[in-house]
Amino acid sequence: MLSLQVEDLREKLTTHFRPWQRSFQFWIRAADIYTGYKVFQLRVNFVKDMKKQEEMWERQHELAAKKIYSMCSDLGGFFLKVAQILGKPDLAPPAWVRRLVTLCDKAPATPFDVVQLVIEKELGRSVSEMFERFDVEPLGSASIAQVHRARLKGAKSDVAVKVQHPGVRDLMMTDIQNLQAFALYLQMTDIKFDLFSVTKEMEKQIGYEFDFMREAQAMEKIRDFLYVNNKRPPVLVPRLMPNMVTRRVLVMEFIDGVPILNLGDEMAKRGINPDGKVAAMAKQNILRSLTLAYGQMILKSGLFHADPHPGNILICKGSEVALLDYGQVKDLPDDLRLGYAGLVLAIADGDPIKASQSYRTSQKSCSLFFELYIC
Repeated sequence: MLSLQVEDLREKLTTHFRPWQRSFQFWIRAADIYTGYKVFQLRVNFVKDMKKQEEMWERQHELAAKKIYSMCSDLGGFFLKVAQILGKPDLAPPAWVRRLVTLCDKAPATPFDVVQLVIEKELGRSVSEMFERFDVEPLGSASIAQVHRARLKGAKSDVAVKVQHPGVRDLMMTDIQNLQAFALYLQMTDIKFDLFSVTKEMEKQIGYEFDFMREAQAMEKIRDFLYVNNKRPPVLVPRLMPNMVTRRVLVMEFIDGVPILNLGDEMAKRGINPDGKVAAMAKQNILRSLTLAYGQMILKSGLFHADPHPGNILICKGSEVALLDYGQVKDLPDDLRLGYAGLVLAIADGDPIKASQSYRTSQKSCSLFFELYIC
C-alpha cells in the first residue's frame, strides 16, 4: 500500500514536467540565448574602440546570465547541476559566475508528505517511531535531493536526513539528452572543443549521485582517512548513522555552520569588518584547511571529494570548515596520483625536465583539473 502511494505521488510530481514540455522549454530558451550572442557578435564588430567593446561584452554577458539563471531556476533538475558547473570561477564569464553561484540550493522542495512516504518506504519504519523531532521545512533543496534537520529517538544531538526527490532521475536524463544535442550543434557551428564528451562524462558522474549507499561508503572512507591521518582533521566530515542508509535516504550527523557564500554577511552581523584583519585571518585559515584536505585526499589517498561548490562548504565555529555532499567523488589510480604529485613538485621546483617526465608518466594528469570542474 505504501509503495503504491509513493508511486502515485511520484507520478503527480512528474506530470507537470513531462519530457516534451521540458525539451520545448529548454530549446526555446537555449535558442534565445544563442541567437542573442550571434546577433551581438555582428553588432560589436562595428565598434572599433576596444574599451567600448569590453563594456558591450560585459552587458551582453549580464543579459545572458539573467536568462541562463531563469532557465536553470525554472527547469531545476539537471540544469541546477549546469548552474553549479558554470558558476565556478575561471570557467565562465564573471557575470555568469556571479549569477549562477547563488543557485546551489534553490531547487523546488518536495512536499513533506512525499518525503515522509519515501523515508518510511526506504527505512521500513514510521517517521514518528524513528524521530523525536523532524523539521518539515528542509534546510536546503538541490537538484537530486533535499535535507531535513531532525533528532533521533533517545539522541542528544541532531541529524541531517537527505531524501531523494521522487522521479528526478527520469527528468535529469531528459535534460542531459537535450544538452548533449545542443553540445553537438555548438561543436559543428561555433566551438572547436569536444563538448559532447564533456556532457557524456557528466551523464556518467551524475548517475552515481542517485545511489546514496555509494555516497555513504565514500563519505565514510574519506572521513576515516582524514581523521586517522591528522591529530585534528583539516575539514569536518559528517558521521553516518548506523543502519540508516538506503539508495534514496541517508541519515548523518548534523553539522551546524554558515554556508561559505554567507560568511561576509555573518561577519557583518557580528560586528566584524569583512575586509578587516580578523576576517582576512579567518579566510586564510579556511583556505589552509581546504588546501590541506584536498592535498591529502588527492596526493596521499587518491579518493577525493569532487564537488567543492559553495553550497557544499560550511564554516563552523573557530573558522573550522565542514565539507558536505559526497555524491561526487573521484578515486585516482596510483599511477595517476603519483604522476600528478610528481608534476606538482616539479612545477614547484621550477624543473621543466622532471615536469615533462611526470607528465609522460601519467598523461591523464592534466585532466584532473578539468574533472574537478565538471563533476
